[in-house]
Amino acid sequence: MKKVITTTNAPAAIGPYAQANLAGGVLYISGQIPVDPGTGNLVEGIEKETHQVMKNLKAILEEAGMTFTNVVKASIFLKNMDDFAVMNEIYASYLDADSYPARETVQVSCLPKNVDIEISMIAHQD
Repeated sequence: MKKVITTTNAPAAIGPYAQANLAGGVLYISGQIPVDPGTGNLVEGIEKETHQVMKNLKAILEEAGMTFTNVVKASIFLKNMDDFAVMNEIYASYLDADSYPARETVQVSCLPKNVDIEISMIAHQD
């Protein structure tokens, strides 16, 4: 059975999708972009954008009763691969080195609202 996970501590979906779905103990989190859920505004600059995306993901994980240690897979989309090192350092600061998820990072030509980063995650309940 699927359970839709929604929190006001992360941006509302900007299309016909859920923030996340929990099914069979697996949480599928939709791609998060750097929207501040309190204001609805985009944050700018890869450092601020990465922090906001990770905060949005954390809020969704918490709503599902999970943390970043539950994440088994992350997909990162960057508009410019030159931002990789900065993004990677910030991304890693939210994670426990003993439980890094599997991951890919790809450069794309455009993202929703023309942001520089989007991250989706898959997490598993313990």
